[in-house]
Amino acid sequence: MTDTPDLARLRHIGWRDPALPDDSRRLARVVAQHRAGYELHDGSSAFNAQPAGQFLKRGLDPSLRPAVGDFVFLDHANHPVIEEVLPRRSVLTRAAAGERYERQIIATNIDYVLVITGLDGDFNPSRIERYLTLVEGSGARPVVLLSKADTDVDVEGAVAALAARLPAEAAVHAINAKDPATVALLASYLGPGSSAVLVGSSGAGKSTLTNTLLGEERMATGAVRSHDSRGRHTTTHRALLSLPSGGCLIDTPGMRELKLTGEENLDLFADIEALSAQCRFADCGHSNEPGCAIQAALASGELSPQRWRNFLKLHDEREEQAATLEARLKRKAGPRPAGKPKRGEWRRGDD
Repeated sequence: MTDTPDLARLRHIGWRDPALPDDSRRLARVVAQHRAGYELHDGSSAFNAQPAGQFLKRGLDPSLRPAVGDFVFLDHANHPVIEEVLPRRSVLTRAAAGERYERQIIATNIDYVLVITGLDGDFNPSRIERYLTLVEGSGARPVVLLSKADTDVDVEGAVAALAARLPAEAAVHAINAKDPATVALLASYLGPGSSAVLVGSSGAGKSTLTNTLLGEERMATGAVRSHDSRGRHTTTHRALLSLPSGGCLIDTPGMRELKLTGEENLDLFADIEALSAQCRFADCGHSNEPGCAIQAALASGELSPQRWRNFLKLHDEREEQAATLEARLKRKAGPRPAGKPKRGEWRRGDD
């Protein structure tokens, strides 16, 4: 059975369902967001649209507003308006920078998160672990790309360093972002109907890789600083691009701050949790207590000090963010009306 023309058209922008929704409204995907509105694509052409009034309400949770990667319904007006955001199959988020707690959507409806880091001064296994922690629970699979493998760097050493810290099933590829052969290497992640988001620091090679995957110099690229291998923000906003391979790629600006949301499970460190369960005492502080499995693993080399320190850092940040989120939700809920029992409670005389 072949797709209808409308369904085949939507496949070009990452529509994966076997059928179209039973709705007469126009269906499109958000490919970019600007201050003046949104840029959308319906599989045939790109156009601009404005959000409906319900998305502009003060105090509305930002996650309820349209985001890059969303499929949306619009009216059929000459100046289209986004009326509804369709359910998301995956959402990649982070906590926004600043003291005020707020979650920021990076991309939606993605199958893979391509985490790119340069094999120069940008290489940092702890930061890669932070990226993978953010990917957990998003509904997408992480893929680590080590760029600049064509330069005078120890590629095998870097891959080995990651292998010692990441789960065995983690996908890691050393690439030359300028080499057309990279297109074939990443083909399994960017085939027809697949969507991926590309994340990493400025200067890691995101725009260079995007141009290679596109087969043309569409994205601006820039040189990196010699003292820290960081680049300028040549990509200024998230944008979804259709690739010749049939997949869709969301390019993002370089991320200087990667704050956890407080909802992460830290599944990446399941080995540390398993070790902790082997300690002699249930309330072991993992310092000088007798029978501490964590300290024994550190002494034997089974657990690296760097990985242990990064786990503690991410764990403490997760707990702090979770507490901040809980306090925010309580403030938003407001005080409970006097005399009204909580769910599951009863007042004397109710029986």
